[in-house]
Amino acid sequence: RKWMATLHENESGAIIYVKGAPEVLMPMCTGMIHGGEVIVFDEVRKKEAEEALNEMTGRALRVLAVAYRDCNPLPFKIKCPEWEKIEDLVLLGFLGLEDPPRPEVPGAIKDCNEAGIKIVMVTGDNPETARAVGREIGLFNNPDIVTGTELRGMNHKDIMNALLKDEIAFARVTPADKMTIVSALKDLGEVVAVTGDGVNDAPALKKADIGIAMGSGTDVAKEAADIILLDDNFATIVRAIEEGRAVFENIKKFTTYILSSNIPEIIPYIAFVILGIPLPLTVVQILAVDLGTDMLPALALGTEPPEPGLLKRPPRSVKERLLSL
Repeated sequence: RKWMATLHENESGAIIYVKGAPEVLMPMCTGMIHGGEVIVFDEVRKKEAEEALNEMTGRALRVLAVAYRDCNPLPFKIKCPEWEKIEDLVLLGFLGLEDPPRPEVPGAIKDCNEAGIKIVMVTGDNPETARAVGREIGLFNNPDIVTGTELRGMNHKDIMNALLKDEIAFARVTPADKMTIVSALKDLGEVVAVTGDGVNDAPALKKADIGIAMGSGTDVAKEAADIILLDDNFATIVRAIEEGRAVFENIKKFTTYILSSNIPEIIPYIAFVILGIPLPLTVVQILAVDLGTDMLPALALGTEPPEPGLLKRPPRSVKERLLSL
């Protein structure tokens, strides 16, 4: 619904307080508070409210509209129609919440771009808030922002084409919309990682190849995810990707070394067996030689630190083999 209402008893009867997305709540209002009095929420006042809303979202604030309505005390005793359909509200104003990004996020986003990792912003916030936050962290400059309503009017192919754009973001989306976006990315052949912390993120976390829940998130999100990010820091994900690439490269080095050093030992012994030539060394002696010559170099290769510029390489294909000719 994108809004929430609570019912409270007071001296005159009862009052309903409502908070929610401004674009949803404002059409439900017929009055507003101005100078301590209730006045008509006409077209002029609506335009002023929209200007104030745009100014707040332009400062990367997450904005909630707050309204109320007096009602009779019947809802406390029986199921009342006016509680089922809330309308004729009085707008109190807007509440702006600031959730500043961590200072290391712009650098992490730059590393992702160099590593060939595409970041797509998917949020339930206002489109202009999404635009302002994206610019602040260096994610994009002038993106195409698709709202949840627009997304639900697009077919699957159009969504896939939209995701191919360099600068794209999604705002005012529902949990089902997030699932749709993840499905489209997977159909494009992408390996999809989703981050989230709320109950509404759980379906997308489960659908993604890698679901990453925030440590401060809900239990539902954590249960649906594959990984829990304890420090809630996006830069930690980038460091983990670099470490993962280093581990993969070290495994390749280790395996290549072991095979290249042992195959030359095996071939002569196969020939000795076929030709009936006595073995120059016993099996135990061969294992002793391998233990002395292979163990330390292999361990060194397996623990080698990441190579410089590892994050500047494009991602490897999921079909790439560990060893290739």
